[in-house]
Amino acid sequence: MPFAKGTLIFANYTARVKDTGEGIESTVEDEAKKLKIYEESRKYEPRLVAVGEGWLISGLDAEVAKLSVGDRKEIELPPEKAFGARDPTQLRMVPLRKFGEREHELTVGDQVEVDNRVGTVRFIGSGRAQVDFNHRLAGKSIVYDFEVLKTVDTDDDKVKALVNRRLAGIGKEASIELAGGDLTVTIPEELFLVEGLQIIKRGISNDVFKFVPSLTSLTFVEKFSNPKAQPKKEEPKPETAAAAPEAKPRKKKEAPAQTA
Repeated sequence: MPFAKGTLIFANYTARVKDTGEGIESTVEDEAKKLKIYEESRKYEPRLVAVGEGWLISGLDAEVAKLSVGDRKEIELPPEKAFGARDPTQLRMVPLRKFGEREHELTVGDQVEVDNRVGTVRFIGSGRAQVDFNHRLAGKSIVYDFEVLKTVDTDDDKVKALVNRRLAGIGKEASIELAGGDLTVTIPEELFLVEGLQIIKRGISNDVFKFVPSLTSLTFVEKFSNPKAQPKKEEPKPETAAAAPEAKPRKKKEAPAQTA
């Protein structure tokens, strides 16, 4: 049965370029290693997806909505349904002096930022660089191996999945307590100084109120512990030496009898 818009699912998928087999992304560790796109710092696990909510590229999102739990399908997306067709107007010649200190280090294939736009250097010559502002996968057909593992149905499971979607990738999972319509999320201490934490909390707030409408409030807790106040470990008591057995009195040797 097709999924309704907004259904939360967990899925595994692997994406590659159709013509070259180049790996793009995978949620499965073994597949990432096969495609030589494995990253040690990344956590490989099923991905939470809100169907029809733009969490996937539009063409894939539309195809996933037609699937059911347990389905595994190879989905091929043409450029216009993936990352778009190549647009020749997105190629621009930029004077090398615009790159400042990088001018003499620039090479073909480098990612550069020009006027707040990120592009790829395609050619260097005559004091200029040709920068391509198309998406690097524009004009390419993409193949997804997509498997739907399960739906997320209860409010408790939805809250946990939505909170940890934004936090688990950068540290430990948060502690979550749901009582009626009140949600309390305790942020792990190791994340207090993470850049953009306030934006992450705003994103969590938007997600849980959207997908769990029964919630009435959300409280974030950042609890600091005093390391000096931690209870000391009790030192083991030295073992008492076993009492030595009481020495028995030695018998006196009798003197030999004297002969006349």
